[in-house]
Amino acid sequence: MKQLAAKLEDLLALGGVKKDVALLILSGAALALSLGGVPFVTDWAWVAILLCGVPIVLEAFIGLVTEFDIKADVLVSLALIASVCIGEYFAAGEVAFIMQLGGLLEELTVARARAGIEKLVHLTPQTARVLRDGQERVIPAEQVQVGDKLRVLPGETVPVDGVILSGQTSIGQAVMTGESLPVDKGPGDPVSSGTVNQFGAFEMAAEKVGEDSSIQRMIRLVQSADAGKAKIVGLADRWATWIVVIALSAAALTWLVTAEIIRAVTILVVFCPCSLVLATPTAIMAAIGNATKHGFLVREGDALERLAKVTVVTFDKTGTLTYGTPEVTGVHSAGAFSEDRLFALAAGAEQFSEHPLGRAVVRCWKDRRDKALPQAENFRMLPGRGVEALVEGRQVLAGNQALLEEQGVPLGDSGDAQGYLDQGAMVIYLAVDGAFAGFLALADTLRQDSAAMVASLHRLGVTPVLLTGDREAAAKAIAGELGIRQVYGECLPQEKLDRIGAFQEKGQLVCMMGDGVNDAPALKKAHVGIAMGGVGSDIAVDAADIALVDDEVKELPHLIALSRRMMTTIKVNLTFSMALNFVAIVLAMTGILNPVVGALVHNAGSVLVIVNSALLLRFRASPKA
Repeated sequence: MKQLAAKLEDLLALGGVKKDVALLILSGAALALSLGGVPFVTDWAWVAILLCGVPIVLEAFIGLVTEFDIKADVLVSLALIASVCIGEYFAAGEVAFIMQLGGLLEELTVARARAGIEKLVHLTPQTARVLRDGQERVIPAEQVQVGDKLRVLPGETVPVDGVILSGQTSIGQAVMTGESLPVDKGPGDPVSSGTVNQFGAFEMAAEKVGEDSSIQRMIRLVQSADAGKAKIVGLADRWATWIVVIALSAAALTWLVTAEIIRAVTILVVFCPCSLVLATPTAIMAAIGNATKHGFLVREGDALERLAKVTVVTFDKTGTLTYGTPEVTGVHSAGAFSEDRLFALAAGAEQFSEHPLGRAVVRCWKDRRDKALPQAENFRMLPGRGVEALVEGRQVLAGNQALLEEQGVPLGDSGDAQGYLDQGAMVIYLAVDGAFAGFLALADTLRQDSAAMVASLHRLGVTPVLLTGDREAAAKAIAGELGIRQVYGECLPQEKLDRIGAFQEKGQLVCMMGDGVNDAPALKKAHVGIAMGGVGSDIAVDAADIALVDDEVKELPHLIALSRRMMTTIKVNLTFSMALNFVAIVLAMTGILNPVVGALVHNAGSVLVIVNSALLLRFRASPKA
């Protein structure tokens, strides 16, 4: 029997959505001709019965035989077979057509296959430079052993977890922590696999290799989080057992009492859950269309259904609530130069720098000053420290505090430097002609609409939470500006998972919104994951249920309000569908409805359900929602 079921499953395999659409168009045309009385062999309705009805009957049979799984298609099959047996071919064809239409709509809401884990695998370093017996050899990264001495050149990816032995560098850690700014590293500092060495070469000792490395652990986190997310089952299938029992009982009782089989068949036809099957997918498709107009790409069919129930929204900071690019937020002069002049000297010194902070200084100068950059000569990059250059005849040092100490420049009046550091900003100290001149503060800046968006979430009764890999001070500073009361800083991917899991253990459903590779496990773990599609990584988008393609975070409250309205629409559709079915049953019992009229009545119910769902296309959440 199982072999027969397997063969039948192969017969049910369809050639994709386009083929489904073609079959439905052909079946619909056949029904129209049948209704008009145009003959074809026996009846045009047989086209719809064969193309749409037979797959439903076979699928119901397979479910019953292999798993004793009673779904909505069991009752549909009974109605189809009964209608054919008494010669009511149009009723059978109409029921089969409507059911396949509902199935197609559900199929259109299912997400395409995702490749996020494969892209994570591609981030895994393939080779490593191992130093053995004084010689450098390039070997596959998986062959590195604990204790091996490795060399990492500028631009290369760190192959394994370890600690720096010698050299100064800046490491881009966005893959692991989401931080937009590179971190200066030196001897004794740890480095993680998958992070990028941006400037100076360094040597390191391997500590965690192979499956124990950070990037491999993240891959496993994504896989385990995805496997643990339950999928929502359609309401029609959840209620199928009771629907089948009620319909069969009513039909059998009517047949016994009236001895008219046509009334019993009519009951089976009108009780077919066509409008019930259409109630959910039509509302979801309309809501997805609305969401698309507001910049959201819904990648999972049931994502909005899940979103309607969330009570907590957790945010990554960098690139989600902020723009993810550093801006000069403060200029402090020690007295010898005006702030404008100090800014100009810093921009001149940094104009040949490849460091993100240096590029940010130059960009901010160009954006804010309608002047040419000061000419610079003798530029020298000092990895892990800063830059040195001759700007308009003045020797300028721009970098961290360690650079000035190495050059024997005493740190003078640093003003509010510590205050900026406490708020999570980065500070570039400046020395001109061997004397301390002041500093520039750079920080990631909030998106223009972030504060209003958080306020709207509060009004919707949703609790915003900040989960970020940035330093605790920076996280609290941003949260204070936004009105977010729950803040967790310095979170690695595993810690974000744990925080979301803690909320879920308390019965709270969580929506996670992030943009980086490090957010992928949390996006999978959350009840709903929303990725920033514009600035976010492809891996984050692949891990999410929904992508915000234009990064307009102000639309998030609308999406949540839309999901709740969608659920209200679904409940109205279901209530109307069930009420119509019960009224039609009473009319069928009394003989007022025959199978054909009964099929048209419940078809009219399906149309009304579609019309009600279509109203979601025009829904717009109130700004005060």
